[in-house]
Amino acid sequence: MAATVEGSRRSRLRLVVIQALVFSLFATLLGRLYFIQVVSGEQYTAQAASQSVREVVVQPERGLIVDDVGRPLVANRTTWVVSVDRTLLEKLGEHQAERLIARLAKVVDVRPAVIRRKLVNCGQEGSVPGVCWNGSPYQPVPVDTDVDQQVVLRILEQPEDFPAVVAEQQSVRSYPSPYGVNLAHVLGYLSPVTEDEFDQAREDDDPSLNGASVVGRAGVEKQYDAWLRGMPGYKRVAVDSMGRVRGDDGEVQAEPGHTLVTSIDAKVQSVVERQLADTIATARRTHDKVTGRNYVADSGAAVVLEADTGRVVAMASQPTYDPEVWVGGIGKKQLARLYSEKAGTPLLGRATQGQFAPGSTWKPFMATGALTNGYGLDTRLNCSSALQVGNRAFKNYESGAHGSIGFDRALEVSCNTFFYRVGLDYWQRFGSDVSDVKAKDPLVAEAKEFGFGSESGIDLPGEAAGRIADRTWKRSYYESMKDYYCGISRKPQDADTSDFVYTFAREFCVEGFAYRAGDAVNFAIGQGDTIATPLQVARAYAALANGGTLYAPRVAKAVVDPAGEVVRTFKPKKVGRVDVPKRVLTYIDEALKGVSTRGTMAWRLGGFPLDQVQVRAKTGSAEVYGKQSTSWVASYTEDYVVVMMVSQGGTGSGTVGPAVRAIYETLYGVRGDRADPAKAAIVGVTPPRGLPVFAQDGSILPPAAQRAGEEKAGQRKAGQRKGRGR
Repeated sequence: MAATVEGSRRSRLRLVVIQALVFSLFATLLGRLYFIQVVSGEQYTAQAASQSVREVVVQPERGLIVDDVGRPLVANRTTWVVSVDRTLLEKLGEHQAERLIARLAKVVDVRPAVIRRKLVNCGQEGSVPGVCWNGSPYQPVPVDTDVDQQVVLRILEQPEDFPAVVAEQQSVRSYPSPYGVNLAHVLGYLSPVTEDEFDQAREDDDPSLNGASVVGRAGVEKQYDAWLRGMPGYKRVAVDSMGRVRGDDGEVQAEPGHTLVTSIDAKVQSVVERQLADTIATARRTHDKVTGRNYVADSGAAVVLEADTGRVVAMASQPTYDPEVWVGGIGKKQLARLYSEKAGTPLLGRATQGQFAPGSTWKPFMATGALTNGYGLDTRLNCSSALQVGNRAFKNYESGAHGSIGFDRALEVSCNTFFYRVGLDYWQRFGSDVSDVKAKDPLVAEAKEFGFGSESGIDLPGEAAGRIADRTWKRSYYESMKDYYCGISRKPQDADTSDFVYTFAREFCVEGFAYRAGDAVNFAIGQGDTIATPLQVARAYAALANGGTLYAPRVAKAVVDPAGEVVRTFKPKKVGRVDVPKRVLTYIDEALKGVSTRGTMAWRLGGFPLDQVQVRAKTGSAEVYGKQSTSWVASYTEDYVVVMMVSQGGTGSGTVGPAVRAIYETLYGVRGDRADPAKAAIVGVTPPRGLPVFAQDGSILPPAAQRAGEEKAGQRKAGQRKGRGR
């Protein structure tokens, strides 16, 4: 009995303990619930809301690029873009998702594999740089651009067949091409931001770049990308627990990019491009007497600068490409063609990146160097048909001889042997020790004075520096290549090694460092291993035209914000001054006038109003081993510098001369044998004194002074028509 009572007591005690524990647990839960719902309720409510709202980037409209009077060179257009919402795609399941991708690929004519690669996040396994998606995971991924409207309607009208597919209009680059201009190498192109660039932007706290941005890759699109790109906006969207967008929750408007005003004149640019293309086409139909076949004319370039400012009025390169190929993403075949040597490497801008032997366009600078270093204006040297240097006879062009002449006549008739003698004289006086890399060389020093061998500083990326093949360069080249050529020379000659290569390798291995008399005489006429870009030649001739100032060529004139206010102007930038006496520059100037009136360019300027427009010119036919001659004409007036060259195109005046004349006729409004500067101003080729006016309604007006000229011209024409009517 006692045991029973004791057991009952213990049971009640256990029950009390259990009740106490249960009560304490409930008290704890109620306390926690009160803390969460009452004390911390607002905090958790905000966190829950933030988890259901996502930010989607709204890309800004990129800024315009216009010419000097406001003609759009690069603008924007709206296009239909088809995208895939990956969040919804994942909800379909693997099988349904694959069927959808296959169905979509057939409709938009894009391979399913390409669509899959575009849907992969950059950085993930299997991602392809330049194709993968760098943007927000909550943002639809574009898979095709410039989609036909009929395709878009099909997608929109059959949503049950295309779940997770979005079709909407977006802004992309367009190229209005005023006067039919191409200008691809100056304008550049865009491509998606890379993962490294995006990461760097985040490190720099740069909000203008996001994972879905496009950035400039070449030309002014790259150089002024920060001004042009604008500032992205953000749209807040409500997302359910499955990741599906349920509605908008506010938006921060994107800010359009700034407009870039350039110094390019579309009217002149169109003429330059057409003349260059026509010149190359004509050269390819012309028989080369030396090789017995037509000229290859594989490439060419032309540059027009303002002589007193260095501003670029026009710049053309051949072969070129259509900048539209980059819009919406470029295909593999298109990209391969741009880099293809067989196609002429169209992506290479010959004006700033092409490097060629300058030939006789080099001679004015050699004359300047000689006249500044011991030779007098009354110097006379023999322009013989050839000059023997060592065991080689260095000949004049077509072995012509002109007797004893001065520097002026030597420039007019482009006498090689005259300048051979100058180069040989300096080599004998200062540098006959072939191993002395520090030997004095006035001609090399003068070439550097005029900016050759270094970048001009133009505001375009990727400029080539050219090369001055002096003693230092030759020693450096020898050190870098001696193992290669010595390796050839130490082995018996095989069937794959020609006699020339084998002999050259043996000689180079022994004395490839030696700067011999032949190097010096070749340098004096712009031959041998010296190379320059057409832009470098143009800038040096601008220094002759303006009295000795070297400018960094400029394409940009100003940046204007979306409200039409000028944010920044780009003034001409002086980067050096040549140390040449004024009397020498005047002498060279008169000599180059003689090239146009009675020298090698005269036959191409017959009937041209040289009394009104005094053209100074120098022709050149640069010879390169194993290739046909490169045609050059470098020229200037008081206002402009015009340089054109065609690689493997023949003689200077013979091939390029007519095109250079046509460009000057455009610049000065030449009709027949008279120039009409007023007419040139009316058609828009005279550099405007101000900037275009950007109106509030989005229209772009020419500078005020030019508008006034056009209005007066219109009034004169109206009066003439009225007079004829009477």
